[in-house]
Amino acid sequence: MQVIEWDDFTKVELRVGTIIRAEINNKARNPAYVMDVDLGELGIKRSSAQITVHYTPEDLIGKRILCVCNFEIKRIAGIKSEVLITGAPDETGAIVLAEFNLPVPNGSRLA
Repeated sequence: MQVIEWDDFTKVELRVGTIIRAEINNKARNPAYVMDVDLGELGIKRSSAQITVHYTPEDLIGKRILCVCNFEIKRIAGIKSEVLITGAPDETGAIVLAEFNLPVPNGSRLA
């Protein structure tokens, strides 16, 4: 494990968002969804994620998740991905979203 300084951590914009739209990304090589995430003061941002093992598009609506908001925009399978939705792999490698189980305002920065 590499040790970082506090200043390194503060450079990463980790913010709370709510998924407001999710659909299958038909252009993706591997199964993925395209999602719109409400990030409060940052607006609505789009992302693509390979999270189809544990979630359906209907399951994702309303989930409060953690996003990296200050990566460069990246073109992924035909969409402009503006944020990275975070998660961790389960024992099979399928991604489980980093979620909040209590209400937190959209756009709140991880402290």
